[in-house]
Amino acid sequence: MKTEKQEEDRVGDFLSELGIIAHINHPNAARLLGFSIDCGLHLVLEFLPHGSLASVLHGGVSTERLGNSGGSDCLEWKKRDIKASNILLNSNFEAQISDFGLAKWLPENWIHHIVFPIEGTFGYLAPEYFMHGIVDEKTDVFAYGVLLLEIITGRRAVDSSRQSLVMHKPLLEANNAKDLADPRLGDEYDPVEMKHAMFTASMCIHHLPNMRPHMTRVAQLLRGEEASVELKQKKSGGRTVLLDGCDVQDYTCTTYLNDLNRHMQLVME
Repeated sequence: MKTEKQEEDRVGDFLSELGIIAHINHPNAARLLGFSIDCGLHLVLEFLPHGSLASVLHGGVSTERLGNSGGSDCLEWKKRDIKASNILLNSNFEAQISDFGLAKWLPENWIHHIVFPIEGTFGYLAPEYFMHGIVDEKTDVFAYGVLLLEIITGRRAVDSSRQSLVMHKPLLEANNAKDLADPRLGDEYDPVEMKHAMFTASMCIHHLPNMRPHMTRVAQLLRGEEASVELKQKKSGGRTVLLDGCDVQDYTCTTYLNDLNRHMQLVME
Protein backbone atom coordinates (compact mmCIF):
# COMPACT_ATOMS: atom_id res chain seq x y z
CA MET A 1 0.00 0.00 0.00
CA LYS A 2 1.43 3.38 -1.01
CA THR A 3 2.17 5.86 1.73
CA GLU A 4 1.22 9.53 1.52
CA LYS A 5 4.90 10.39 1.02
CA GLN A 6 5.21 7.93 -1.89
CA GLU A 7 2.12 9.42 -3.53
CA GLU A 8 3.52 12.94 -3.09
CA ASP A 9 6.80 11.82 -4.65
CA ARG A 10 4.97 10.23 -7.59
CA VAL A 11 2.97 13.39 -8.25
CA GLY A 12 6.08 15.52 -7.83
CA ASP A 13 8.02 13.38 -10.32
CA PHE A 14 5.14 13.61 -12.80
CA LEU A 15 4.92 17.39 -12.50
CA SER A 16 8.69 17.68 -12.86
CA GLU A 17 8.70 15.61 -16.06
CA LEU A 18 5.68 17.51 -17.37
CA GLY A 19 7.42 20.84 -16.70
CA ILE A 20 10.58 19.76 -18.51
CA ILE A 21 8.98 18.28 -21.62
CA ALA A 22 6.54 21.20 -21.91
CA HIS A 23 9.45 23.65 -22.16
CA ILE A 24 11.55 21.66 -24.65
CA ASN A 25 11.33 22.79 -28.25
CA HIS A 26 13.71 20.56 -30.16
CA PRO A 27 13.34 18.51 -33.35
CA ASN A 28 14.63 15.40 -31.60
CA ALA A 29 12.29 15.62 -28.59
CA ALA A 30 8.88 13.95 -28.55
CA ARG A 31 6.07 16.50 -28.87
CA LEU A 32 3.76 16.84 -25.88
CA LEU A 33 0.08 17.11 -26.86
CA GLY A 34 -1.40 17.10 -23.38
CA PHE A 35 -1.73 15.16 -20.14
CA SER A 36 -4.37 13.31 -18.16
CA ILE A 37 -4.96 12.66 -14.46
CA ASP A 38 -7.92 10.31 -14.96
CA CYS A 39 -7.18 6.80 -13.66
CA GLY A 40 -3.52 7.69 -13.19
CA LEU A 41 -0.99 10.25 -14.36
CA HIS A 42 -0.38 10.18 -18.11
CA LEU A 43 1.48 12.25 -20.68
CA VAL A 44 -0.02 12.39 -24.17
CA LEU A 45 2.67 12.44 -26.87
CA GLU A 46 2.42 12.66 -30.64
CA PHE A 47 1.95 9.20 -32.17
CA LEU A 48 5.04 7.91 -33.96
CA PRO A 49 4.43 4.98 -36.32
CA HIS A 50 7.63 2.98 -35.83
CA GLY A 51 7.50 2.80 -32.05
CA SER A 52 10.74 2.72 -30.07
CA LEU A 53 14.26 2.25 -31.33
CA ALA A 54 14.51 -0.82 -29.08
CA SER A 55 11.53 -2.49 -30.76
CA VAL A 56 13.06 -1.84 -34.19
CA LEU A 57 16.58 -2.95 -33.26
CA HIS A 58 15.48 -6.09 -31.49
CA GLY A 59 12.36 -6.81 -33.49
CA GLY A 60 13.86 -7.98 -36.77
CA VAL A 61 14.08 -4.68 -38.69
CA SER A 62 17.40 -3.95 -40.41
CA THR A 63 19.39 -1.10 -38.89
CA GLU A 64 20.26 0.27 -42.34
CA ARG A 65 16.90 2.10 -42.30
CA LEU A 66 17.78 4.07 -39.20
CA GLY A 67 18.64 7.75 -39.57
CA ASN A 68 19.70 10.12 -36.79
CA SER A 69 18.52 7.65 -34.18
CA GLY A 70 19.37 9.25 -30.89
CA GLY A 71 19.16 12.99 -31.33
CA SER A 72 22.84 13.84 -30.97
CA ASP A 73 22.40 17.62 -30.95
CA CYS A 74 23.39 19.28 -27.69
CA LEU A 75 20.44 19.90 -25.35
CA GLU A 76 20.35 22.07 -22.24
CA TRP A 77 19.14 19.35 -19.91
CA LYS A 78 20.87 16.27 -18.60
CA LYS A 79 18.57 13.36 -19.35
CA ARG A 80 20.30 10.60 -17.33
CA ASP A 81 18.22 7.88 -19.02
CA ILE A 82 19.19 7.79 -22.68
CA LYS A 83 18.43 4.29 -23.94
CA ALA A 84 16.91 2.58 -26.97
CA SER A 85 13.48 2.12 -25.39
CA ASN A 86 13.24 5.88 -24.72
CA ILE A 87 13.91 6.80 -28.36
CA LEU A 88 10.82 6.91 -30.58
CA LEU A 89 11.01 6.86 -34.39
CA ASN A 90 8.91 8.93 -36.76
CA SER A 91 7.84 7.94 -40.28
CA ASN A 92 11.35 8.72 -41.58
CA PHE A 93 13.03 6.69 -38.81
CA GLU A 94 14.29 9.92 -37.21
CA ALA A 95 14.68 10.03 -33.45
CA GLN A 96 12.32 11.60 -30.95
CA ILE A 97 13.55 11.42 -27.35
CA SER A 98 10.86 10.60 -24.79
CA ASP A 99 10.65 9.84 -21.05
CA PHE A 100 12.16 12.76 -19.15
CA GLY A 101 11.47 11.35 -15.69
CA LEU A 102 15.15 11.49 -14.65
CA ALA A 103 16.08 14.64 -16.57
CA LYS A 104 17.75 17.51 -14.73
CA TRP A 105 18.14 21.18 -15.60
CA LEU A 106 21.69 22.27 -14.77
CA PRO A 107 22.85 25.91 -14.78
CA GLU A 108 25.39 26.62 -17.52
CA ASN A 109 28.10 27.58 -15.01
CA TRP A 110 27.86 24.23 -13.18
CA ILE A 111 30.65 21.86 -14.17
CA HIS A 112 28.82 18.85 -12.74
CA HIS A 113 26.12 17.86 -10.29
CA ILE A 114 26.09 15.12 -7.64
CA VAL A 115 22.91 13.04 -7.74
CA PHE A 116 21.81 10.35 -5.28
CA PRO A 117 20.32 7.79 -5.32
CA ILE A 118 21.80 6.41 -8.53
CA GLU A 119 19.01 5.96 -11.08
CA GLY A 120 18.91 4.95 -14.71
CA THR A 121 19.40 1.77 -16.70
CA PHE A 122 22.42 -0.41 -16.09
CA GLY A 123 24.46 -0.86 -19.23
CA TYR A 124 24.12 2.82 -20.12
CA LEU A 125 25.55 4.28 -16.90
CA ALA A 126 28.88 6.10 -17.11
CA PRO A 127 31.47 4.95 -14.53
CA GLU A 128 31.67 8.33 -12.78
CA TYR A 129 27.89 8.24 -12.32
CA PHE A 130 27.36 4.74 -10.96
CA MET A 131 30.48 5.04 -8.77
CA HIS A 132 30.18 8.64 -7.54
CA GLY A 133 26.80 10.02 -8.66
CA ILE A 134 28.45 12.65 -10.88
CA VAL A 135 26.10 14.00 -13.56
CA ASP A 136 27.04 16.31 -16.41
CA GLU A 137 26.81 16.32 -20.19
CA LYS A 138 29.47 13.62 -20.44
CA THR A 139 27.29 11.07 -18.61
CA ASP A 140 24.72 11.45 -21.39
CA VAL A 141 27.51 11.23 -23.98
CA PHE A 142 28.52 7.85 -22.55
CA ALA A 143 24.94 6.58 -22.75
CA TYR A 144 24.70 7.84 -26.32
CA GLY A 145 27.86 5.88 -27.15
CA VAL A 146 26.24 2.70 -25.84
CA LEU A 147 23.15 3.54 -27.90
CA LEU A 148 25.33 3.90 -31.00
CA LEU A 149 26.84 0.50 -30.25
CA GLU A 150 23.35 -0.98 -30.11
CA ILE A 151 22.61 0.44 -33.56
CA ILE A 152 25.96 -0.73 -34.95
CA THR A 153 25.74 -4.25 -33.55
CA GLY A 154 22.00 -4.90 -33.27
CA ARG A 155 22.70 -6.20 -29.76
CA ARG A 156 21.21 -5.12 -26.45
CA ALA A 157 23.11 -2.88 -24.03
CA VAL A 158 23.26 -5.85 -21.66
CA ASP A 159 22.66 -9.25 -23.22
CA SER A 160 21.16 -12.44 -21.78
CA SER A 161 24.59 -13.54 -20.53
CA ARG A 162 24.87 -10.24 -18.58
CA GLN A 163 27.64 -8.94 -20.82
CA SER A 164 27.73 -5.21 -21.47
CA LEU A 165 28.21 -3.86 -24.99
CA VAL A 166 31.05 -1.75 -23.59
CA MET A 167 33.05 -4.98 -23.47
CA HIS A 168 33.26 -4.76 -27.27
CA LYS A 169 35.41 -1.61 -27.06
CA PRO A 170 38.55 -3.51 -28.23
CA LEU A 171 36.74 -4.29 -31.51
CA LEU A 172 35.91 -0.59 -31.87
CA GLU A 173 39.51 0.43 -31.29
CA ALA A 174 40.69 -2.19 -33.79
CA ASN A 175 38.16 -0.84 -36.31
CA ASN A 176 36.86 -4.39 -36.69
CA ALA A 177 33.55 -3.74 -38.44
CA LYS A 178 33.28 -7.30 -39.73
CA ASP A 179 32.95 -8.81 -36.25
CA LEU A 180 31.07 -5.87 -34.75
CA ALA A 181 28.42 -4.92 -37.32
CA ASP A 182 24.85 -6.20 -37.06
CA PRO A 183 24.90 -9.56 -38.92
CA ARG A 184 21.48 -8.72 -40.40
CA LEU A 185 23.21 -6.06 -42.48
CA GLY A 186 25.51 -8.49 -44.22
CA ASP A 187 27.63 -6.33 -46.51
CA GLU A 188 24.77 -3.88 -47.09
CA TYR A 189 26.21 -0.86 -45.29
CA ASP A 190 28.37 2.11 -46.16
CA PRO A 191 31.87 1.29 -44.81
CA VAL A 192 32.71 4.99 -44.42
CA GLU A 193 29.57 5.70 -42.39
CA MET A 194 30.23 2.58 -40.32
CA LYS A 195 33.78 3.79 -39.64
CA HIS A 196 32.47 7.18 -38.50
CA ALA A 197 29.86 5.54 -36.24
CA MET A 198 32.40 3.16 -34.70
CA PHE A 199 34.93 5.93 -34.08
CA THR A 200 32.25 8.11 -32.50
CA ALA A 201 30.99 5.30 -30.27
CA SER A 202 34.54 4.56 -29.14
CA MET A 203 35.08 8.20 -28.15
CA CYS A 204 31.72 8.43 -26.38
CA ILE A 205 32.29 5.38 -24.15
CA HIS A 206 35.78 6.46 -23.08
CA HIS A 207 36.24 5.60 -19.40
CA LEU A 208 37.58 9.12 -18.74
CA PRO A 209 34.75 11.69 -18.94
CA ASN A 210 37.03 14.56 -19.98
CA MET A 211 38.13 12.52 -23.01
CA ARG A 212 34.59 12.14 -24.34
CA PRO A 213 33.43 14.65 -26.97
CA HIS A 214 30.64 17.14 -26.31
CA MET A 215 27.31 16.30 -27.94
CA THR A 216 27.78 19.01 -30.57
CA ARG A 217 31.08 17.36 -31.52
CA VAL A 218 29.37 13.96 -31.60
CA ALA A 219 27.07 15.14 -34.38
CA GLN A 220 30.08 16.41 -36.33
CA LEU A 221 31.93 13.13 -35.86
CA LEU A 222 28.98 11.15 -37.17
CA ARG A 223 28.96 13.35 -40.26
CA GLY A 224 32.68 12.67 -40.68
CA GLU A 225 33.71 16.29 -40.65
CA GLU A 226 37.49 16.27 -41.06
CA ALA A 227 38.22 18.89 -38.40
CA SER A 228 36.25 16.89 -35.86
CA VAL A 229 37.94 13.56 -36.57
CA GLU A 230 41.26 15.12 -35.60
CA LEU A 231 40.27 15.40 -31.95
CA LYS A 232 42.68 17.22 -29.69
CA GLN A 233 42.90 16.50 -26.00
CA LYS A 234 41.84 19.42 -23.85
CA LYS A 235 44.29 20.34 -21.17
CA SER A 236 42.76 21.92 -18.12
CA GLY A 237 46.06 22.74 -16.43
CA GLY A 238 46.01 19.82 -14.07
CA ARG A 239 44.94 16.26 -13.50
CA THR A 240 41.22 15.69 -13.27
CA VAL A 241 39.84 14.56 -9.93
CA LEU A 242 36.49 12.81 -9.77
CA LEU A 243 35.60 12.83 -6.10
CA ASP A 244 37.22 12.28 -2.72
CA GLY A 245 40.71 12.44 -4.23
CA CYS A 246 40.03 9.76 -6.86
CA ASP A 247 42.36 10.68 -9.74
CA VAL A 248 40.53 9.99 -12.98
CA GLN A 249 43.79 9.73 -14.94
CA ASP A 250 44.71 6.69 -12.86
CA TYR A 251 41.35 5.10 -13.57
CA THR A 252 42.30 2.96 -16.55
CA CYS A 253 40.10 1.20 -19.08
CA THR A 254 41.01 -2.14 -17.50
CA THR A 255 40.00 -0.87 -14.06
CA TYR A 256 36.71 0.34 -15.50
CA LEU A 257 35.90 -2.97 -17.18
CA ASN A 258 36.72 -4.80 -13.94
CA ASP A 259 34.46 -2.44 -11.99
CA LEU A 260 31.76 -2.89 -14.63
CA ASN A 261 31.86 -6.66 -14.16
CA ARG A 262 31.71 -6.30 -10.38
CA HIS A 263 28.78 -3.89 -10.46
CA MET A 264 27.04 -6.08 -13.05
CA GLN A 265 27.21 -9.05 -10.69
CA LEU A 266 25.83 -6.99 -7.81
CA VAL A 267 22.95 -5.61 -9.87
CA MET A 268 22.00 -8.94 -11.44
CA GLU A 269 22.06 -10.95 -8.18
